[in-house]
Amino acid sequence: MAEASSPAASARAPAASRPRFVLATTILASSLAFVDGSVVNVGLPAIGRSLGAGGAGLSWIVNGYLLPLSALLLLGGAAGDRFGRRRLLMLGVGLFALASLLCAGAPNLAWLIAGRVLQGIGAAMLMPNSLAILGASFSGEARGRAIGIWAAVGAAAGAVAPLIGGWLIDVAGWRTIFLINLPIAALALYLGSRCLHDEPNPSQPALDVSGATLASAGLASVTWGLTAASGTKGMGWTAAIAIAIGIACLLGFLAVEKRTGDKAMLPLALFASRSFVGLNLLTFLLYGALGALLVLVPFVLIELDGYSATGAGAALLPLPIVIALASPTMGRIAGKIGPRLPLTLGPAIAAAGFLLALRIGGGSYWTTTLPAMLVIALGMAGAVAPLTTAVLTSVEPRHTGVASGFNSAVARTGGLIATALLGAALSAHGATLLADFRIAAVTAAAAAAASGVSAFLWLKGSQARAGEPAA
Repeated sequence: MAEASSPAASARAPAASRPRFVLATTILASSLAFVDGSVVNVGLPAIGRSLGAGGAGLSWIVNGYLLPLSALLLLGGAAGDRFGRRRLLMLGVGLFALASLLCAGAPNLAWLIAGRVLQGIGAAMLMPNSLAILGASFSGEARGRAIGIWAAVGAAAGAVAPLIGGWLIDVAGWRTIFLINLPIAALALYLGSRCLHDEPNPSQPALDVSGATLASAGLASVTWGLTAASGTKGMGWTAAIAIAIGIACLLGFLAVEKRTGDKAMLPLALFASRSFVGLNLLTFLLYGALGALLVLVPFVLIELDGYSATGAGAALLPLPIVIALASPTMGRIAGKIGPRLPLTLGPAIAAAGFLLALRIGGGSYWTTTLPAMLVIALGMAGAVAPLTTAVLTSVEPRHTGVASGFNSAVARTGGLIATALLGAALSAHGATLLADFRIAAVTAAAAAAASGVSAFLWLKGSQARAGEPAA
């Protein structure tokens, strides 16, 4: 395990004397990714008006960030194991800060998307290493407590970010939402330079650069093709060719990973576990549905119902609050009865919430948007904690790190693909926008329901009982 290596051992020394600073550093670093993953959605209407961006351009503002984060998350963790987690964390934070400056000052859409891509690369470096540093710096109950605080603060940051970002957009313009990152990054860099200490570990396997390149190229081509196909012109030859090239690259990625074996970025031996396959299918469908709605709901509220950016951000608050409050209880229940039932019922409840979202777009917030957000939140709370536990117990202990990282990447890929399909909706106005939104809500409900069915069908035998690894 990576935690037994020399970087882990050296990381524990400073943690013993300054554990709070280590925890604060990792929280600040990861908060950059949590904040940016949610705040930009509230700013899409303002950015579109300012830069003259159509639906495809707005999709890429979101996906420019999600694409490198999805493709490079596993590589970022492996690079930290080999070259030093502190080094990768600090580089990621620094890159994220510079990219945020580029986004804030972007003169046109192309520069903004370039900044978002760089932010995604930075997030792929800092996210896995912030958690790895916590795992290596604490042990026993202290480790569980530290990771719990890390997760809770990250969730809170993601919850508050749309509200603060919306207020900044209303008061000073959309560019200021990227400036939120600068003081957070500066403090993370300062604390990291003083309290984080580890060394490179050349004994770790060489980085799977060819696999990462093919995965990135494949996802980029498929995303570009789907974005073009979802626009007003529909599926053309260019979009079809891009999708075909992307699929070919992803197949090439699988071939490279098979040849590389256990040293691969994604060892294909993981997929021998039926439960692991089913859990990642559930993740892709459920988080794809959630990602689409989190982009469209504030867009519809601002464009159709005349909400301010602050109001649209506040409208989303019940979702993360309920998830944060209810998830620990659901985690305990899943620990007693096993993950199969919660992962079947949770997505089904979320699907009902997506259907309630059909009422959004006209009418009072209290009778349209709020009920949908609450029901979706309850469904997601039923799935989040059991899903994490189930993923970790679905594979051999030596693969838990890469299994968790891959599942996180799959969740972001679900959002990536879903957002790529929203080009027409993000270009629409009036009744057309409302009709497109309702199609998206029904599709999201179907995807969430299918994710619950996949849990019921694929989680059998040992995985249906709590705490037992899959065969």
